[in-house]
Amino acid sequence: MCDAYGAWVEKSMYGRKYMGIDRSTFLIDETGTLRTEWRKIKVKGHVAEVLAAVRAL
Repeated sequence: MCDAYGAWVEKSMYGRKYMGIDRSTFLIDETGTLRTEWRKIKVKGHVAEVLAAVRAL
């Protein structure tokens, strides 16, 4: 799934490169269609934003 949604990315910490998961959220509806995606999210306010998007479906 990470590859399919492009969430498996190269990262760098202290000059060392490694592969890891990008902080992302994906909203997928009941038919399996990707409705919304959030990339490089910040925790503060994110839950409310996702909940609003779910309620809007």
